[in-house]
Amino acid sequence: MLSIVDQSSNDFCDHLSRRHFLRIGSLAMGGLSLPGIMRAEQAATGGSRHKSVIMIYLSGGPSHQDMYDLKMQAPVEIRGSFKPISTNVPGIQICEHLPRLSQMMDKFAIIRSLHGCPDQHASDLCMSGYPIGPGGRQSGKPSLGAAVSRLQGPVTPTVPPFVGLTIKTGHAPYSNPGVPGFLGAAHAAFQPDGAGLANMRLKGISLDRLHDRKTMLASFDQFRREVDFSGAMNAVDTNTRKALEVLNSSRLVEALDLDREPGRTRDRYGRGSAAPAFGEDAGPHWMDQFLMARRLVEAGVRCVTLSFGSWDRHGANFTRLPEQLGRFDQGITALVADLHARGLDQDVSVIAWGEFGRTPRINKDGGRDHWPQVSCALLAGGGMKTGQVIGSTNRLGEVPQDRPVHYQEVFATLYNRMGIDAKTATIPDHSGRPQYLLDHQEPVRELL
Repeated sequence: MLSIVDQSSNDFCDHLSRRHFLRIGSLAMGGLSLPGIMRAEQAATGGSRHKSVIMIYLSGGPSHQDMYDLKMQAPVEIRGSFKPISTNVPGIQICEHLPRLSQMMDKFAIIRSLHGCPDQHASDLCMSGYPIGPGGRQSGKPSLGAAVSRLQGPVTPTVPPFVGLTIKTGHAPYSNPGVPGFLGAAHAAFQPDGAGLANMRLKGISLDRLHDRKTMLASFDQFRREVDFSGAMNAVDTNTRKALEVLNSSRLVEALDLDREPGRTRDRYGRGSAAPAFGEDAGPHWMDQFLMARRLVEAGVRCVTLSFGSWDRHGANFTRLPEQLGRFDQGITALVADLHARGLDQDVSVIAWGEFGRTPRINKDGGRDHWPQVSCALLAGGGMKTGQVIGSTNRLGEVPQDRPVHYQEVFATLYNRMGIDAKTATIPDHSGRPQYLLDHQEPVRELL
């Protein structure tokens, strides 16, 4: 991460507070290589509409039967204590702890018959369609964000096409924002609070002095010399130096500044915290990230990924889920309502899901264990056909019954909404050999 130290207590005219560090992470990643910014700027057309996707990873594996597929006719040790409620779409019922979603069901689609997941605690499947395999993370394949970065590039020169908001976790596979696979670091996610240059500070540069070009360039030279031993900056050229000027007026910086939003808007989304949910090793209850995701796609980002909550509920399932479902309910509905209000519902697709489902039978600790046989997904926006449920599970919620849907079919749908045909699009691998994006290339026809 590149941090520019803030030394004064006043505000800029653009409302960025000087009381905080300006953090710009992973400057050489995610389509935001410094030379690339300036070269892209020379060729930019700007101003055109673009398609985007917001990918919400529910870390740990959410229980399908406690969210969207309640089994009230099953024995008590299967159905649990949650009750279903009706939605604004006749015939569709969901969990009582998702009341906002129930009143907006016409703007969402539920998949109840999702399959293709291994028993693997990782976001890889939800970011790429591929689990960790012999080829490594995501089986060596690029995530959707990385693939879109490679195929479509940046919308705006100073805004990366792929941004990952996922926080760092002790269990590293939870915090994969979507790795680039064989595409390499040039198409990795830009992470505003990510690793990048590992808390290096641009020596001698504060926000007060950012306008001073000579000081800025001299300090950058010093910074470059200090890290050159690692080879991280050995390709610095004139465009790289010029790119630093972007930092003072970047649309990315503005998009990341949530203080620009009215307080009532932030309250509607909810605030939350970057701390892991329930103090567990998982995603946070940080509803601010839903709002930040919206701001980022408006600024020109094509793919935003984030993680939310702690869904690995081997115990205390029915005491902790009400709080977590309530927070998720608030964040996801605020996001989708905003997309519709701002005319973005045809352009921005939203997906929320986890790596597998949970056991139908409740265990002795009042929790549900891993269940790779079936899972669920919630989708919205992107011009998709909403107000529907796709697929079903059997009486006990054990396996898909009607219309099984593979994870990769959902990815084919998301690519389709981005204007990419998974049946024909290819990307060259390390050897230059063209590789298809997916093995299952047919989108979910009911959503199109």
